Amino acid sequence: MAAADEILPLVADSDAPRAGSRFMRPVEALAAALLMVVVLQLLANALSRYLLHLPIIWGDEVASIAFIWLAMLGSLVAIDRNEHLRLTLFVRAMPERLQRFVDTLALLLVAAFLLALAYPAYDYASEEAYITLPALGIAGSFRAAALPVGICGMAALAVAHAVRRSKLIDILISLAVVAAALGALWLAAPALIKAGNVTILLFLVGFVAACLVAGVPIAFCFGIGTICYLAFSTHVPLLVMIGRMDEGMSSLVLLSVPVFVLLGCVLDHTGMGKAIVDFLASLLGHVKAGMSYVLLGSLFVVSGISGSKVSDMATVAPALFPEMKRRGHKPKEMIALLATGAAMADTVPPSIVLIVLGSVAGVSIAALFTSGFVVAMVLLVALAALARFKARHEDMEGVRRAPAGLIVKTMLVAAPALLLPFFIRSAVSSGAATATEVSTFAVVYALIVGMVLYGGISLRAFYGMLVETAALTGAILVILACAVAMAWAITQAGIANDLASFMGSLPGGAWGFLAVSILVFLVLGCILEGLPAIVLMAPLMYPIARKLGINDIHYSMVIVTAMNIGLMTPPIGIGFYLACKIGQVSPDEALSAIWPYLVALFIGLIVIAAVPWISIGLL
Repeated sequence: MAAADEILPLVADSDAPRAGSRFMRPVEALAAALLMVVVLQLLANALSRYLLHLPIIWGDEVASIAFIWLAMLGSLVAIDRNEHLRLTLFVRAMPERLQRFVDTLALLLVAAFLLALAYPAYDYASEEAYITLPALGIAGSFRAAALPVGICGMAALAVAHAVRRSKLIDILISLAVVAAALGALWLAAPALIKAGNVTILLFLVGFVAACLVAGVPIAFCFGIGTICYLAFSTHVPLLVMIGRMDEGMSSLVLLSVPVFVLLGCVLDHTGMGKAIVDFLASLLGHVKAGMSYVLLGSLFVVSGISGSKVSDMATVAPALFPEMKRRGHKPKEMIALLATGAAMADTVPPSIVLIVLGSVAGVSIAALFTSGFVVAMVLLVALAALARFKARHEDMEGVRRAPAGLIVKTMLVAAPALLLPFFIRSAVSSGAATATEVSTFAVVYALIVGMVLYGGISLRAFYGMLVETAALTGAILVILACAVAMAWAITQAGIANDLASFMGSLPGGAWGFLAVSILVFLVLGCILEGLPAIVLMAPLMYPIARKLGINDIHYSMVIVTAMNIGLMTPPIGIGFYLACKIGQVSPDEALSAIWPYLVALFIGLIVIAAVPWISIGLL
């Protein structure tokens, strides 16, 4: 699997030299081991409580320690593999010579940001030594030490990448630019402190936007803007920023993220997803638009296992595109349907976006899962109706209904895989288990079924999945950490109150606020991708929605759907380019075909926003 809920590099730079590869093998092994500790401990805790009615009292503390170390070591692996999410649209438009310089500058900006946090992180870990974990009876610094270790390690790797991949002149000019910028900010600090909240626009909008354009990974764009704001326009110590970053990575709800990512890897490697696709193709492939229905249905069902748009598309496209081409489907139409179908399926549980949203906004994940299933059905109907209209001239010559025997055979092969998404949804939605507990049961089930019925997984492949999951987890959690710190800075500056007053004065009341929210998250979905947009904006927008009487679940479905549409909207939406890459179709060719499908999704979004019952009627 490439990445979960979209957290992967916009340009997969797998051929780039890995600066720390030789020294990273022990780190990768330790990260893989910590992931296993998290999974096994969560499983043991759940089994002990359900079977023995005896919770493991130290379980949460062990999981918390392993999780923070997994996050920081995983972020090291992600730096080494160049797997932190970044926007490359503008960099790629530059001349090649300028691209090399900007890449070097981006790496050194990341290193400068991390080095600025190194001592505050050490100081934070030292302060945690005075706190004793009640169940384990050990100092909190055992856990908090992961922060300075990870921050210093990432800084070293960023410098190593810059030295290995860049020319000396680019390094020297980049260092001069960074030094000049820091010097200018230091000299301007007294004036910036007196300027008040106008500096929010300079640092948390201007600096973040400039870093995005330069190709700095999104997590560090947030971090650079926040640290510059705190250091040069406030008297807040940077120790506070470390505390907010720790808070962003420490919610126990987030423990399910790496487990669901691992589940997606198992899905890819065992072929469980392909079995589902084959069954749906045998069932619906003989009707007009049948393969389009199969593609949409496969994305809907498979997403309930992996929780990842990228994994969904990578599973479905290779299995269906050849037959769709044979029936006369144009490649650009297939890409358009693939991209918008993946956007449709992102509310189908277990969506990692919904899990993170529940964590940062304080919304019930079980309710989000129930609502997300219904909302996805509305979008599925909108896309299926458009696909049927477009298939009115489809060439059905030679297409025959699959024999009953083949349908039964593919159903039996797919049955164990088909049970998994329904198990996940029903267990969480009914309250029988938390999303974290279900994720561990699902991984064990998928591993057993995969080994017994779908060809198995070699130890080498399983180790690779663990390392891949650790890297992706690190990339996700660093985004969460920096976005939470940035959101806190915005809130402390009083912007949240100003925003609430502005939003509350909008004409139309709740409906006007929903309309503005749709616009905001459409734009943010294009630029930032799902998780960063959610973590950054949720703490600001939800209190306003609640004051206006908008149900949390209804609001969640509206903004997540809007964000997913933005993610697939060219020319900036990165999900569109990922779909083109997976389907091996030029973005220029697919550009003209995707707009009708986006319109269908937008109509579905308007229906979801206008009819709250769709989101909350079954809760």
